Amino acid sequence: MWKETQLDALLRIGISAGKEILSVYNQSGDIDVTLKDDNSPLTEADRLAHQLIVAELQELTPDIPILSEESAETSVQQRMDWSQFWIVDPLDGTKEFIKRNGEFTVNIALITNGVPELGIVHVPVCGMNYLGQVGAGAWKVNPEGEFKEISAPRFSLGQSVVRVVASRSHRGELVDKLIALMASELGPTEVVSMGSSLKICLLAEGKADIYPRLAPTSEWDTAAAHAVLSAAGGEIYDTSFKTLTYNQKESILNPHFIAIADPKFDWSSLLLPSLN
Repeated sequence: MWKETQLDALLRIGISAGKEILSVYNQSGDIDVTLKDDNSPLTEADRLAHQLIVAELQELTPDIPILSEESAETSVQQRMDWSQFWIVDPLDGTKEFIKRNGEFTVNIALITNGVPELGIVHVPVCGMNYLGQVGAGAWKVNPEGEFKEISAPRFSLGQSVVRVVASRSHRGELVDKLIALMASELGPTEVVSMGSSLKICLLAEGKADIYPRLAPTSEWDTAAAHAVLSAAGGEIYDTSFKTLTYNQKESILNPHFIAIADPKFDWSSLLLPSLN
C-alpha cells in the first residue's frame, strides 16, 4: 500500500493552504486588514491558512511541535527545548497579497537542531511549488504535479552578468553599495526585485546568483526557502558568513543575511569588508 512521504504531505498541505488563501484573494472589493501588535498586517487568509496547516501537521506528525507566525506566542524556554519543529509562515508577503500582485507564498519547513532540512514554498496565484529535502534534492512542481529537479547555479568570474535579487520593499543604501561593488569587481549586474520568499527560490532554481537582505526578517520568513536552497546546493549566511541557523537564540528575528547560489565561490572576500 502506498504511504505518503513527508515531501508528498508538504506538497499537499501547501497546495491546500493556497486554496484557502485564494478564497479570500479572489473575493471582490478591498481585502479586510487588521494590524498585529508589531503593526504588521493580518487578513482572514492568514488565519485560514494557519488553521489548515496546523491541523494537517498535527495529524501528520503529532509529536513534532509547530511554530507559526500566527500561533499564540510560545515561550522562549519552551521553544529553545525543541530539537525538531515545524516552522510556518501561512502567508508570506501579506503586503503583496493586499496589493493583489501575486508575489506571496505559503512557507512550511522542518527544522532539526537548528538546520532547515525539509521545506515547501507554494505560490497560490500560479500554483507553482518549490520543494526541497537536504540530501535528497530540490524540485519545482508545476500545477499539474510534474516534478522538475532544480539546482543552484555555479558562479565564475567573467560570466556574462551577476544576477542580484533585491527586495521590492526593503532594498536600502547598503544593498545598493554592494550591487555597485559587484558591478565594479565582477562585471555587469542585473537586478531582479520581487516580494516574499520567492527571492530565495530564484537562486535555488538557477535564475539568480546572490540575494543580500540587509533589513529585518523573521525565521519563518526564510526557513522553507532556505531548505529548498540548501537542497539545491546553495546556502544562506549572516553578514559574518556564518550559516544561518534557526531557534538558536531568544529572538525569532534573523540577522541580516546573504543568500548565495554557489557557496564555493569566494563571496566573503569581496563582500565582508563592506558588511562589517
